[in-house]
Amino acid sequence: MTGGTTAAGPVGPGAPPVDDQALAEAVAFTSDLIRIDTTNRGQGDGVERAAAEYVAERLAEAGIEPLLLEKAPDRTNVVARVPGTDPSAGALLVHGHLDVVPAHADEWTVHPFSGEVRDGIVWGRGAVDMKNADAMVLAVVRAWARHGVRPRRDIVLAFTADEEDSAQYGSGFLADQHAELFEGCTEGISESGAYTFHAGGGRRIYPLAAGERGTAWLRLTANGRAGHGSKVNEENAVSRLAAAVTRIGDHRWPIRLAPTVRAALTEMAALYGLARPVLDDSDPEALTAEVEQLLAAFGRAATLVRPVVRNSSNPTMLDAGYKVNVIPGSATGHIDGRMVPGAEEEFSRTMDELTGPDVDWEFQHREIPLQAPVDSSTYGVLRSALEHFDPDAHVVPYCMSGGTDAKQFSRLGIVGYGFTPLKLPEGFDYNAMFHGVDERVPVEALHFGTRVLDRALRAL
Repeated sequence: MTGGTTAAGPVGPGAPPVDDQALAEAVAFTSDLIRIDTTNRGQGDGVERAAAEYVAERLAEAGIEPLLLEKAPDRTNVVARVPGTDPSAGALLVHGHLDVVPAHADEWTVHPFSGEVRDGIVWGRGAVDMKNADAMVLAVVRAWARHGVRPRRDIVLAFTADEEDSAQYGSGFLADQHAELFEGCTEGISESGAYTFHAGGGRRIYPLAAGERGTAWLRLTANGRAGHGSKVNEENAVSRLAAAVTRIGDHRWPIRLAPTVRAALTEMAALYGLARPVLDDSDPEALTAEVEQLLAAFGRAATLVRPVVRNSSNPTMLDAGYKVNVIPGSATGHIDGRMVPGAEEEFSRTMDELTGPDVDWEFQHREIPLQAPVDSSTYGVLRSALEHFDPDAHVVPYCMSGGTDAKQFSRLGIVGYGFTPLKLPEGFDYNAMFHGVDERVPVEALHFGTRVLDRALRAL
């Protein structure tokens, strides 16, 4: 890159190559990808092929060679590598998933797979989860190709299938069977942090994800004695299951603070002008009281922390019987459990206690919690990129309550951060967009994110 100007500013050493074309492509690619229905209904029912081919074509147009990989027909992943200038530097993984959760058109203001751009807003399923991020990454690397920009370290791009279910056709498959494609990768970035959270009082918080709770999807099975519905039955499987599910749903998990959450509480306390928290693990009662006081003081911003200060276990599905006057011999239930880093053993031990002697439980799907350092140079670069384009940003560490493909890639020793930058207007409920009705993203947010992403990736 030798000189000249673009709509985004001067082009020269150290200047971003984000031009009008890159900004337009970020919007167009988001819209195009939304129009490709990649609904993942679970249990292997999903088709990402058309979206993967679209991504591969956009990469190939920029001279980036894509690989299309499938564990099963139409469950397609795309992997490509952008060579860096320093072969000795560890590679950086940038990954995003192509699948989306189901959407029912009759519930939406705009058809969920229209990709319509209306009044400066891109509408549709995947607008924030996470075809917008896929589109911004494509726009950035294509801008690099146009301007002759090479990053310092290799950038490995992965556009995955099946993140919205078990990831067995996506990142799990790639990590297990194609680890060589990620050789040298030491860190990764993906969803869902670095968005604007309007906390009131003019505070713009950008939660930068450096951790995830672990996934613990459970199957409960209660066995009993089958019989006639009119007879007394003290070994009723449905009753046994219902009692266990009630105990699990009512259980109050103790406070367990992972390092990322502890850092978040400390930094947010400073932001709100509060005294530095003590957060003493050796005194559970005092710790609980202090955390609850902090959350109350944070107001609406407490939603960034409240879900991740403890484990959780939510009953979600029940299945029993086939006729109202027949007591079945077994009954099953499902629990969506999440484990904070460091509390996995406690989770299993507590489940043994809550289910009791008459109900068996097993992990139907399990993934580990994750932690990434918040004092690393990488975290500092990501924070700096946000602050460069929004000087009033308050960047705070963030632990995600759910999980991402970073869990699977962690098997390869890749430390993951959640970084999908978006500057959002006040009143825009970003978290409600995930798996919600009328999912959408502002065009200006995509422009901001493309600029920030470019600066961060090149600085890394």
